[in-house]
Amino acid sequence: MLGIDVGGTFTDCVLVHGGELFRAKVATTPDQSEGVLAAAFRALAAAGVEAGQVDYFAHGMTTATNALLERQGARTAAVATEGFRDILEIGRQNRSRLYDLCPERPEPLVPRELRYTVVERVTPAGAERELTDREAERLVARLKDARPEAIAVCLLFSFLNPGHEERLGELLKRELPGVHVSLSSRVLPQFREYERFSTTAVDAYLTPVVQRYLASLGEGVRAAGLPEPAIMQSNGGVIPLPLAAASAAPLLLSGPAAGVVGAAFAGGRGGCGDLMAFDMGGTSTDVTLVRGGAATVTGSSEIGGSPVALPMVDIHTIGAGGGSIAWIDAGGALRVGPRSAGALPGPACYGNGGSEPTVTDANLVLGYLGGDLGGAGGIRLDADAAREVVGALAASLGLRLEEAAMGIRRVANAGMVKALRVISVERGHDPRGFVLVAFGGAGPMHGADLAGELEVSRVLVPDSCGVLSALGMVVGDQRRDWVRTVSAPPDWDTEFVASAFARLEEETGAGPAGARVVRQADLRYRGQSHELTVDYDGGGRDSLVAAFGAAHEQAYGYTAQDEAVELINIRVTALEALEGPELWPPRAGAGKPLFRRAYFGGEWLEAAVWQRLDLGLDTVPGPAVIEEGEATTVVPPGWEARLDDAGNLWLEAGKEWTL
Repeated sequence: MLGIDVGGTFTDCVLVHGGELFRAKVATTPDQSEGVLAAAFRALAAAGVEAGQVDYFAHGMTTATNALLERQGARTAAVATEGFRDILEIGRQNRSRLYDLCPERPEPLVPRELRYTVVERVTPAGAERELTDREAERLVARLKDARPEAIAVCLLFSFLNPGHEERLGELLKRELPGVHVSLSSRVLPQFREYERFSTTAVDAYLTPVVQRYLASLGEGVRAAGLPEPAIMQSNGGVIPLPLAAASAAPLLLSGPAAGVVGAAFAGGRGGCGDLMAFDMGGTSTDVTLVRGGAATVTGSSEIGGSPVALPMVDIHTIGAGGGSIAWIDAGGALRVGPRSAGALPGPACYGNGGSEPTVTDANLVLGYLGGDLGGAGGIRLDADAAREVVGALAASLGLRLEEAAMGIRRVANAGMVKALRVISVERGHDPRGFVLVAFGGAGPMHGADLAGELEVSRVLVPDSCGVLSALGMVVGDQRRDWVRTVSAPPDWDTEFVASAFARLEEETGAGPAGARVVRQADLRYRGQSHELTVDYDGGGRDSLVAAFGAAHEQAYGYTAQDEAVELINIRVTALEALEGPELWPPRAGAGKPLFRRAYFGGEWLEAAVWQRLDLGLDTVPGPAVIEEGEATTVVPPGWEARLDDAGNLWLEAGKEWTL
């Protein structure tokens, strides 16, 4: 079984063969498929396995995310009902910076000259103004002149009455062959015009880009003799490649979602289900909450300034990674990120021409990193280069070298602690009741620091923590999601709910035979503008209302007993569990540490430097540094580390300590 995750800096690979994990990490390439194949063959060589022996291949990518953030998608046109041409530009009235008198909003994905309207109007009951053949032909003629690569069609009330959209879709596909067409009634048959239009525009904008990438990957994979890959979605489940190529919007958080799946898997092996997943890579940090062994999934998010109202793992991302660049702002304050050194040139210590200080350079200066990154393509770290760039920053700030390096680390940590508070404290969860799972190439170096700030007493550093997202590809389920807005009467009852779910499952097929079906509903109090999603167990109206009341109490601290509850959307998820790999625990044996100076609590201390598998099953006190192929774990004074029987590394807080 093969899993490969493409990140902003590195491409990670795991191969499960004979109960063992074989890992590979290579620099991400401009054509991501080249890095994918390079990582695959490195892992195959390590395992002594031929490509034809691989029976399953799952893949996560950043193609869609990068294209959206960098505005490198397809030339996209949009079609709306007459009078609603500028929905994408008008958006909502909410402001991200309340007191900014001149806010800058991202440009719409579809420029105004490529936004078209048609004379038509439907209501939930039927057509109020028919779409005529002449009007449809007029639209097609204008679109032919515009020469778009993709078209997003979003007509009023098509989520309840998709007839006009379906007609336009058939006509456009016939008359503009080779042009991708996204219909809102298929991408997101859900109310809220702006979010539906935005999601459909994102899908149209990205799908041609993703199709080209997946076609290139498919050709390379076939030539290499590997099986066609399943593709990880934002919801934490995989789908076959042809389905992924048909619609790109569900793939936006493909890689980060796999990391959460891997964290949940590792937590299960370690006997804990309530986790805060902390994934720190080279470019960014992703955090999310796992409760009861399952990742928290949200129905909407905003990526690159564009709302995307599709099910996705509830990930909060900040621009803080090992390659994040430290700089001084106009007020003289030290800042870290969001700009990153990326894979090339990378941090100064990589020796590829990087000339600005990064978090990785700071960690090397502080003694937390050794001389090489063996699992990351054998990169030798240049300590002199790190000291030079951090030293230049220190001189600008009037600090000693180690003080500037620790300042970089503290600023980066502050941003990551804030992100962890967003997904825990700000959502009604006490972080002290969770285990922090630290992974990614840089996560274990910062895990104990963040846990100390949040008063979390245990940190789990999983086996293969540096490539955990790739492992998440292998252990993820197949998953499909469907949502429908329902026109529920004020006195909706149990029969209405049951029939609505039955219709949706009949329309969609609700997954293959044998799939586990999860049913959920979005509800709100009358007069509210947003909903809460709760599980539907088949018990009818009373159980739904009770579940909504409990969810509202946890989220907002109160329940409005006398308010009417409205049913807005229903959701169906089909999960098909794949046969997961059988993993043997790594072979650990007692060894001896080396020692090197590392900076803790304002002084240089002798820290024991262990190879992870040399720990045996003994407990190791801090200060210590634990190294492995793809990551390094820092154990500060006052903490201790131990390996469990499954190969997980646990950090546990002892006496209080300070940096």
